[in-house]
Amino acid sequence: MNQKSRKLIFSFRRVSLITTVAVFFLILVGGIVRSTGAGMGCPDWPKCFGSWVPPTSVDQLPKNYAEIYVAQRVEKNERFASLLDNLGFSVLAAQIEQDESILDHEPFNATKTWIEYVNRLLGAVIGLLIILTFVYSLRLWKIDPYSTLLAFLALVVVVFQGWLGSIVVSTNLLQWMISVHMIVALLLVCLLLYIYFRSGTLIEASGQGSIPRVRRQVRYRWLLGVGILLMLAQVILGTQVREHIDLIASRFDYSDRYAWIAELGTVFYVHRSFSLVLLALHGYLVFRAYQERDRLPDVFRQLALLLGLLLIVILTGILMAYFGIPAFIQPLHLLLGSLIVGIQYYVWLKLGCSQVRTNKNFALV
Repeated sequence: MNQKSRKLIFSFRRVSLITTVAVFFLILVGGIVRSTGAGMGCPDWPKCFGSWVPPTSVDQLPKNYAEIYVAQRVEKNERFASLLDNLGFSVLAAQIEQDESILDHEPFNATKTWIEYVNRLLGAVIGLLIILTFVYSLRLWKIDPYSTLLAFLALVVVVFQGWLGSIVVSTNLLQWMISVHMIVALLLVCLLLYIYFRSGTLIEASGQGSIPRVRRQVRYRWLLGVGILLMLAQVILGTQVREHIDLIASRFDYSDRYAWIAELGTVFYVHRSFSLVLLALHGYLVFRAYQERDRLPDVFRQLALLLGLLLIVILTGILMAYFGIPAFIQPLHLLLGSLIVGIQYYVWLKLGCSQVRTNKNFALV
């Protein structure tokens, strides 16, 4: 590979990695927003109380500010419900139209407003990084047009995610919308990780426009694939638990945290027990990889890392269950769960065939 091509790929790879790390950081901040109850700190979107720089005091707002922003949300929700109805989701559209909680208003709180505002600023930074990733990918068009197309897809996903964020606000933190918002964030993470992985395989590419096949670790890859599906199910269960906690926290006015766990239903116990299934599967993977650690040292290290993270995330779950759901543990629990999904996916990619097709009309050497 000539020096210019390598430099272009390394630059693109570095930007895609920075973008991926930034998305994980945004997930952490999003967890802080939820744990502090600051999700409606800004009642409109993309501005905050009608301004690009939010107020610091209620005196800076009109006296009828509550009615103004509730009316704006109702109008936006009517359009969203109409869209869902046209797409065939009539039941969901009816639920949104009939949900009176959307009309609830949260009094101005400067701290919550600025927590949510910082979250939005970071979201804007992510958008700029995604655009930068796409711009860098354009320079690889002759080398690997698929990377450019994938970077463009990431840009489309982040625009869609921004729109979802506006719907989360307009629906007054409608619970299932928050879950969808989280799932799309994980999909974006996996897409960025694949872009990063693909750029790494390009560095090793030969002049024929492909790289040699690596040994397929079929057994580990198959079991890890099952682990990814189970972890995604666990994340979905976790978002449902999180939804219940949000409702309970609101009912308790975000106080008396030790009473929240007793109010949770069956989903919480399923979520808690399901972690043992994941622990058993990853423990088995590490045990088998340990037996072959001389032949597969990288596989053993990667799977051991996953097991370690899984143990930590289970520990944070135990701390939340028995110590009144400490606010600082909630974002950490969410971040670690997201990291596990991302690392699972990246290791799964590395365990497979790393052959990548590039533009055969362009010589890399």
